[in-house]
Amino acid sequence: MYLVIAEQLLMLLGLGVFLVSLILYVLRTKDVKSILVFWQATIEFSRQEFVINRTGLSLMVVAVLLRFYNHFIG
Repeated sequence: MYLVIAEQLLMLLGLGVFLVSLILYVLRTKDVKSILVFWQATIEFSRQEFVINRTGLSLMVVAVLLRFYNHFIG
């Protein structure tokens, strides 16, 4: 029960942190096009934005792993 709630919270928190990194990038560079065409790899994050971005992605990966654990083991 608690792991299901933790999974959802981690996913939402990770998504929020990830979006904050993208917002910081747009505020710094005014380059919205790079966000919209993300598959072209034109984004050049600052160190702070990169760390925030990877933290958000890591939280989302942990949430997905928790979902697999809850579904197959728990």
